[in-house]
Amino acid sequence: MGTGISARFAAEGAQVVVADVNEAGANDTVAQITGNGGQAIPSVFDLTDAEACQAAVGEVGSRFGRIDVLVNNAGINRRGPLLELSEDDWRATFAVNLDSMFHMCRAVLLMMIDQGGGAIVNTASQWGLHPAPGHIAYNTSKAAVAMFTQCLARDYASSGVRVNGIAPGEVRTPMLESNLARTGRSLDDLNALVPFGRIGEPEEIAALVAFLASDEAAYLCGTVVEITGAQAVS
Repeated sequence: MGTGISARFAAEGAQVVVADVNEAGANDTVAQITGNGGQAIPSVFDLTDAEACQAAVGEVGSRFGRIDVLVNNAGINRRGPLLELSEDDWRATFAVNLDSMFHMCRAVLLMMIDQGGGAIVNTASQWGLHPAPGHIAYNTSKAAVAMFTQCLARDYASSGVRVNGIAPGEVRTPMLESNLARTGRSLDDLNALVPFGRIGEPEEIAALVAFLASDEAAYLCGTVVEITGAQAVS
């Protein structure tokens, strides 16, 4: 989804900074964007490291003079019910899914306030709103993302910073495809669970994120939008 979101913003004319702990992944996304005529640079650092987040944001601010949009999309899924989940799984899930958001928002907020506003879009999940079995760490972290989004919006709307979130259902990503391979399920199995007839595509998620960050959503603040094809968690 991060690649799709980055590509959509670049297509809209944004100067995109692709942040990832995976250098090869960041470079691949940047190459895809620049190959299509867009503007993008990589920024490789660990989003769970507060100092690294501050340094990366400072570099972007120095280079471009402002940051108009922050999209928090990093996420991992450590599966299992409580008695099958290790403490490391629990901590890693919250470090990536929630703490990274805390670090990046703290790093960006003062700049956005000083420049008169900005937009933040956070990736939650339908599983954070409607719990699915066997994913207690992921579900709980994404529920926290939804509340974090609403609290941040309430606290900083008066400063011109709009904060919204998205809550996708199943989306065809490498993470999903690896899980299909692990479980032996097929894409058709997942499509059958969605009333719309299929799971989502990264480009469809990207379109929603771009809208929430745009001037067309100027009065949307504190909203978490489900994008699921009417899928119910099961």
